[in-house]
Amino acid sequence: MNNSLLAGCPSGGCGAKLDPALLAQLLAQLPPQFRPELLVGFDTSDDAAVWRLTSELALISTVDFFPPMVEDGRLFGQIAATNALSDIYAMGGQPLLALSLVNFPQDLDPAILGEILAGAAETVQRAGACLAGGHSIYDPLPKFGLAVTGLAHPERIRRNNTLEIGDALILTKPLGVGLILSAYRAKVALEEDFARAVASMTRLNDQAARVMSQFPTRAATDVSGFGLLGHLAEMAGQDFAIGLDFASIPILPGASRYATEFLTSALAQRNRNFLAPRVDLSSLSGAQEEILFDPQTSGGLLISLPPNRAQELVAALQAQNPGAAIIGQVFPRRPQEPTIFVL
Repeated sequence: MNNSLLAGCPSGGCGAKLDPALLAQLLAQLPPQFRPELLVGFDTSDDAAVWRLTSELALISTVDFFPPMVEDGRLFGQIAATNALSDIYAMGGQPLLALSLVNFPQDLDPAILGEILAGAAETVQRAGACLAGGHSIYDPLPKFGLAVTGLAHPERIRRNNTLEIGDALILTKPLGVGLILSAYRAKVALEEDFARAVASMTRLNDQAARVMSQFPTRAATDVSGFGLLGHLAEMAGQDFAIGLDFASIPILPGASRYATEFLTSALAQRNRNFLAPRVDLSSLSGAQEEILFDPQTSGGLLISLPPNRAQELVAALQAQNPGAAIIGQVFPRRPQEPTIFVL
């Protein structure tokens, strides 16, 4: 009986996502989905789908699952659940119920699956929601996640592409999770670096979402496998440009060192290949660039709001998100210029 959760898994967490270029190509082939009740679909690569039930109630639906990134089953369940719940918070909603998605090898100790489910159930309950069922199959590689349903007022939905010129951009969690996980898999991560990454990945974005709802937030998303730059590019679309203040970006201790040691992931390189034509990072070192391309598992929220309220929002966020910071600004996009650049 196999007792290693990571055995045979070439990648884990959000680092196992498909190539963003391939995904964009495949989604472009799908027919448009037009229904008046469908407020948010897949056309803008937003965090979740939104369906208007009534003039005062909307249903938010999302799904997220991936292979393990840690050996501890209960911890894997906690991270996977935190990550899946984040999409609901990013849209401005409250999670209601979750269904588990289980792929599990026949030769892996079933007690490990019990731990995964227990960790997920604890996290869902901590979020004020219910783990209400799910589906399981045998698979050569373990994978776990949740389909989550939430609720929100239709007029309070936060989309990812409703920026306005001049907005300030705030990030609520530090970057570098993917680099630290790569170092962990290579057995060279310092214990304290890994512990800080785990603390970040298991911290719900509920408090950040509650605080965000008290401010004139214009757009929001959460940072996951496509890295900070990938999610900023989704927010900017074709109409906006984003200037980043790299010195203000929160970064987990150890991540920059692992970047200089080339402990990066395959998805980070795919992110780079996809985004290279849209970004200008010429003032940064190679290691600094890796931080921005690094795939995040259970990352923080990216929030856009008027600049005169940004410092106040950061102060309110820092009670539970001490790394929250203003990291950039929204500009008008000019033809032939990069979508994202360093200030």
